[in-house]
Parts: sequence; C-alpha cells; structure tokens
Amino acid sequence: MSWTYLHLICCSSSVFPPAMLRTETSPASIAVPPRGIFMKEADASHFFRRRTRRGVKSQDEISAEQRLVLAADERKREFHEEKRNEFESYAEEEHDEQNERTRESTEQWREFHYDGMHPPHEYNRHTI
Repeated sequence: MSWTYLHLICCSSSVFPPAMLRTETSPASIAVPPRGIFMKEADASHFFRRRTRRGVKSQDEISAEQRLVLAADERKREFHEEKRNEFESYAEEEHDEQNERTRESTEQWREFHYDGMHPPHEYNRHTI
C-alpha cells in the first residue's frame, strides 16, 4: 500500500508543475485598462466649474434639450397616429362585416316570408 502512495505522489508531482507553470494568454485573460474614466485635473475642475446647479444654461444646452423634447414628441405623435389608423381600419372592417351579416339575414328573412302572392317589399321603408 505504501508503494502505491509513493508511486501516486511521484506521478502527480511530475504532472502538476508543468500545468501550474503554463499561463493562459487568451484575449479574455488580458486586462486592458479602461479608457476615459480618469481625466486631467484641469479638465476635472473645468467640468465642475462649467455650470452650477442653479446656474443659467447656455443656449446650446437649451436648444439641445429642446431638440430632444421635440424628437420625443414627434415619436409619440407618429406612434399614436399609427395606432389610430390601425383602430380605424379595424373598426371599418368590423362595420362592413356587421353590415354584410345584417344584409344576409334580412335577405334570408325576406326569402322565407315571401308567399309569392304579392310583390316583394323593402321592409322598414316608407313609400312616398
């Protein structure tokens, strides 16, 4: 039994060290320092000095915000217009189908009740 343990230890010592010495150089393992997080001190102080919380916005900032608001309004308007058109077409189709069903049932009723003695009437119509 001691020979098997000795043999196992010798084999494992010859297998594991090369595996430990080998390093992986895949693209995922190489750490790239992030860019754009740190800035120079002068730029950082200028960043906070640019405008305080209650300070007046520049005309460029105001116009940029206004463009964003107008673009969002336009997208909303187009979306609601599209939904309205879809509903109008759906309602028109439903109306047409209902008219067709009513016409068919009216024709069936007239055909069933026509006795052949009198000329067919248009029911629910007043004659002048």
